[in-house]
Amino acid sequence: MHIAMLIFPDMTQLDLTGPYEVFARMPGTVIDLVWKTRDPVRDFSGLTILPSAVFTDCPQADILFVPGGFGQGVLMEDGETLSFLRHQAEEARYVTSVCTGSLILAAAGLLTGYRATCHWQWLDQLALFGVEPVSERVVIDRDRVTGAGVTSGIDFALTLAAELHGEAVARTIQLSMEYDPAPPFDGGSPKTESPEIRAALEKRLEKFAAERLAIAKRAAAKL
Repeated sequence: MHIAMLIFPDMTQLDLTGPYEVFARMPGTVIDLVWKTRDPVRDFSGLTILPSAVFTDCPQADILFVPGGFGQGVLMEDGETLSFLRHQAEEARYVTSVCTGSLILAAAGLLTGYRATCHWQWLDQLALFGVEPVSERVVIDRDRVTGAGVTSGIDFALTLAAELHGEAVARTIQLSMEYDPAPPFDGGSPKTESPEIRAALEKRLEKFAAERLAIAKRAAAKL
């Protein structure tokens, strides 16, 4: 099984590396990290990742995966990237994402008419593309599988592993990773965090949020 995982400048590496860790433990799996060139790609925090394939030589994927991150907005208007995703999606068994990767898929027209999720701060923007936003950790709608924000990537990948190989295999992977979350705080969701902390985060990202919304509206207008 071939998995093509898009990487791009200013992505959030955990969107990628969480699922990668699960996928790499699935039986019979080959993974390519794909970008336009084979030059090192730096995520938003400065972590450097090396592509293993480029758009022009990437084999057909059984699973197409797109992470999110601060660089997502640029890709929503990048014809070369959107064309690559559309081409791969034509024959992929599953088209998938974590966090704002779903907005990139949406900009490519690959989630229109589907249910999907995203990071809670940007979830509503999916509706601009004819997508039904769903506030859940992992959403499966036919051959589309999407995960919510950042840390949901492991949940997303374990869910997909169970779909592909059965629950026993997925549970074995979960055990091998000692994935037994016990966060020190109960506020990792807008439903559980205090209004004060949520407001502070939204204030910090206010300018970026406006820019991202403007990009989403432009991208949606092109579909």
